[in-house]
Amino acid sequence: MFTDSHAHLTCDPVYPELEGILKRAQEHQVDTVINICTDKISLQRGLDLAERCKWIHNVGATTPHDVEKEGGLYFPLFEKAARMGQLVAVGETGLDYHYEHSPRKLQQTFLSRYFQLAVECRLPVVIHCREAFDDLFAIAQNDFPKGKVLLHCFTGTLEEAILALERGWMISMSGIITFKRSEALRAVVKEVPLNHLLIETDTPYLAPQSKRGKMNEPSYISETAQLIADIKGIPLEEIAKITKENAQSFFNLG
Repeated sequence: MFTDSHAHLTCDPVYPELEGILKRAQEHQVDTVINICTDKISLQRGLDLAERCKWIHNVGATTPHDVEKEGGLYFPLFEKAARMGQLVAVGETGLDYHYEHSPRKLQQTFLSRYFQLAVECRLPVVIHCREAFDDLFAIAQNDFPKGKVLLHCFTGTLEEAILALERGWMISMSGIITFKRSEALRAVVKEVPLNHLLIETDTPYLAPQSKRGKMNEPSYISETAQLIADIKGIPLEEIAKITKENAQSFFNLG
């Protein structure tokens, strides 16, 4: 059985199709999904969904893209959910200097605020990072030196992966590794120890190679898992088992 460690099930593009998506997920042996909530609507939908489906767990934060417009508005909502025990992690927070939709300093400010929230609530943190690893490592060392961190949808270099692993962080791989031009990322997969590895779809984004052009969904996760199994030279079932155990440990799912 697979665990999808990062899916936006309650965002607007996915939510109208949710019942079918969940049915297909279970048909394709996905029995745990970590749902990422990024605003008021997706959080409320996520909390309702988790009440109905005990195999779905919520993570929440404003993304680095949106902190300029929504950071101050929604931080109190995620803070409340975290303090009430409704989240299994804080995220996805982080830094994105590729698009820089929000100013870098503001991204850094909210990353620090979310790290502090995670410390106070004893929660792990899910990180979005693109072209900003130096600042991420520096802020984490200052604000979250002993906390559990997951780099979601990793697209960095092998050197950046090694620096993250040296800090004890987890690395999650998405359907990007199946893309034809992702040779460098597949080389990273080869080097990441199995006990630091998770898998995700990032639904509705980044459908794997055979589904390119379609809206991604948790039922597609086996393609990513199969490629990792091929790279590692072990059975698909072993990848499913190990990544599930890693997710249970990281998110404290029991």
